Amino acid sequence: QAQLVESGGGSVQAGGSLRLSCVASGYIYSINCMAWFRQAPGKEREGVAAIGRDGRIRYADPMKGRFTIDRDNAKNALYLQMNSLKSEDTAIYYCAVSRSIYACSLRAETYDSWGEGTQVAVSS
Repeated sequence: QAQLVESGGGSVQAGGSLRLSCVASGYIYSINCMAWFRQAPGKEREGVAAIGRDGRIRYADPMKGRFTIDRDNAKNALYLQMNSLKSEDTAIYYCAVSRSIYACSLRAETYDSWGEGTQVAVSS
């Protein structure tokens, strides 16, 4: 299992931007998918975006056009650039990785390792 550490969360005004980072260590050689999930107060954990080693990307509909996921395989790092943030983006954001050989999913149950999360708070 890989170890994941997120960073870059914080408090911003609506319309602002944040860039989240995740660094993987430990058993990383079989990682295919890297993804961001989030969990808002009183809500279920939901997928935000996922990216495979080959660069294939999928976004959840609410994030399309505002968030950009990227990865640096040489650094075992995952990034999420969040622009035009809204109050409803407030959540704990989690990094996750998967050894899946299939197209990367936005379903949490398909991921193997998780970070502790980083808090994002967007105020109006």
